[in-house]
Amino acid sequence: MQKAIAGAHSGKFTPMSQQIETQIDVSLTERNRTTAFFRIILVVPIAIFLASFAPTDFSSSNNFAIGFFVVPVALALVVRQIYPSYLLTFNEALLSLQTRVDAYLLLLTDEYPSIEENDLVSVTFPEVDAKALNRWLPLVKWFLAIPLYIVGVFYIIYLLILTLIAWLSILFTGNYPEQCAEGVVGTLAYWNRVLGYSVFLVTDEYPTFSL
Repeated sequence: MQKAIAGAHSGKFTPMSQQIETQIDVSLTERNRTTAFFRIILVVPIAIFLASFAPTDFSSSNNFAIGFFVVPVALALVVRQIYPSYLLTFNEALLSLQTRVDAYLLLLTDEYPSIEENDLVSVTFPEVDAKALNRWLPLVKWFLAIPLYIVGVFYIIYLLILTLIAWLSILFTGNYPEQCAEGVVGTLAYWNRVLGYSVFLVTDEYPTFSL
């Protein structure tokens, strides 16, 4: 049994929402216990591929974490009030890949993460109108998002606890508890929304603190 779980604050996004939307089809029953037991080892090849997007010079400020383009986007918005389409496409594709890897590592699915997009994990950026965005906010969004980061750390702890419970449940029953799935997907979606605001700069709409 699979269930599509969308991570959205207050249940569902409103039509006017400008947040990144995340939806994951979670496998709840008849799970593969063997791959679940060795998941942290099996994920290594795709994790290496994902890490290959990181800049070779880790002191460089031109990329973020695993290779997202942040500084060029901020400069384009502040100086020209333009969001380059090629940077938007790359960041969306890389965040989608990151979310697929996270979904596999966190046992939400037994299907190995694909390099290309698939139907199990959907990460959708909002329509970006650079002219409608505040051109000066990119300079301070990282600071305004500090409360979101703090709350997000507690959500990560919550996610790890739920994943441990789910791991044990899969090993002993072959099932992934639905309540655990909702919490894990909610946490991934929360962090995607935070990144959309403070890192990818695709919205000026401040994310809520709820999952």
